[in-house]
Amino acid sequence: MIIRQFLSWTRDASIDRRAEAAAALTRAYLYGGLDAGAARDAQSAILALLDDPALAVRRALAQACAGCATAPRSLVVALAGDHPDIAALVLRRSSVLTDADLVDGIAVGCETTRTAIAGRLGLSHAVAGAMAEIGGVPSLTTLVRNRSARITTGSLLRMVERHGDDAGLRNALTLRADLPLEVRQAVTARVAASLSAFAIASGWLTPARGERASREALERSTLEVSAGADGADLARLVSHLRIRGQLNAGLILRAILSGRIAFAEAALSDLTGLKADRVAGLMHDPSASGFAALHRRAGLPPVLLPAFVAALSAWREAGFQAEPGQAKTNQAKTNQAKTSQAKPGNATLSRRMIERALTACETMPLAEAQSVVALLARYEAEAAREEARVTAKAMEEKESRETRTRMQILDAEWRLAQQLVSPRPAQPVPLALQPVRIDAVTIEQGQAMESVLDALSDGLRASVREARAQVRPLAAAPIDLTGHDLVTIDVPSIVVSQPEFGIVPDPVRIEIGVSPTHEADAILDAIPGALIASYRADRDRMRLAA
Repeated sequence: MIIRQFLSWTRDASIDRRAEAAAALTRAYLYGGLDAGAARDAQSAILALLDDPALAVRRALAQACAGCATAPRSLVVALAGDHPDIAALVLRRSSVLTDADLVDGIAVGCETTRTAIAGRLGLSHAVAGAMAEIGGVPSLTTLVRNRSARITTGSLLRMVERHGDDAGLRNALTLRADLPLEVRQAVTARVAASLSAFAIASGWLTPARGERASREALERSTLEVSAGADGADLARLVSHLRIRGQLNAGLILRAILSGRIAFAEAALSDLTGLKADRVAGLMHDPSASGFAALHRRAGLPPVLLPAFVAALSAWREAGFQAEPGQAKTNQAKTNQAKTSQAKPGNATLSRRMIERALTACETMPLAEAQSVVALLARYEAEAAREEARVTAKAMEEKESRETRTRMQILDAEWRLAQQLVSPRPAQPVPLALQPVRIDAVTIEQGQAMESVLDALSDGLRASVREARAQVRPLAAAPIDLTGHDLVTIDVPSIVVSQPEFGIVPDPVRIEIGVSPTHEADAILDAIPGALIASYRADRDRMRLAA
């Protein structure tokens, strides 16, 4: 009866009242614990509200049932196909929807609904794969930023293939902590291609030079991406490069010349089909015959064999050279070679191997060696520039540290000078120098100070002597401008007032005190002129440098 009255009332009520009533009815049905008959009538009324022409009413239904796991499936599926703003509410949150419903929403929906699906918690591989094939940049960016989404490497590569030119998507991909090496390399390849295309379009490079610059930049970034990777990751990376046609002899030669022996071993293992340890043994073999066979089996150009052999020879000499008086076994050498990797930016070893490779190519016929020598010359110039960058950066950092040190010294000197010329606050008089009143001592005319002290009590006599011992060194100490804790105290003579002269009536009063501080002019006169001139010269020089 109440439900029928509600449906009758909704025909004439305003949109806001209908939306409020629809939300209340839905919450009562989902959480109110209605009996079977009332629940059945309420469900019918709620489904009838799906035909309400007002978006606010249907939005109220979606907001009420989106987070409920027991919401009627027919209601949720109907709302998932509604207006994009309404559908996004249930597509993002409702656990009633299955993967099939989500894939269908991706296929027939718009970017608003796809973005809502991409932000769901615990998104499955199937839904993420469908999104990678159909979704646009906004939805794919949301999917990549969703840390709970399970995305396969193939789906990530598909995103890069479809929309790798978008900087926002590339940035979101590189920020993923679990991004596979092959995906990171694919992103780098798209960046290199974009930069090359921009340089060519701007007229800065010819198409041929731009293509070469893009290829060499991609090779450098590929080796940087592979730094520190384990064997399984390297195997997947080189397999990806081979499928994409990017695993070539130039990349392998660059890897050896850069000390990336692990990458070269993985690449040759993938090209030859041999196990990695077998490839490593042939590369570590001092004789050239073993590597020559490996070179032929990998299908590398024969003209590059002398450069490969010379580079490996230089690497072995650098990596296997024993300290004087020590001997290493072959197994120890092999272990060292497998673990040794050149640090990024270490151009010394690279230039040494390049020089050995250039020397090996001098005996080759000019027609054969021309392209190889040109390639090695470019590598040598690149290594020299990298070494110069590292050196210049180190010099700049050293100069910056020295400048900061000089500024700190000047600042300390300036603060010290300010303390010397500024009026100092009155120092509290030590307890031992406070005025002492003596009521039971009579002093004769001309009586010495020592006799006065003898007349005092033992405790008071010790206090006065301690005060005199503290004052005398300070009064006699000269002004020292090299220190930072400068104390200057003027101490007058200890005056004993005698009643015979009518100066002070009995009892006798003995006072020990500290006179006022020096004037600023007296302190400035005590500062050496050389120190002031040096400070002013350093200050002017630092101002000009700034």
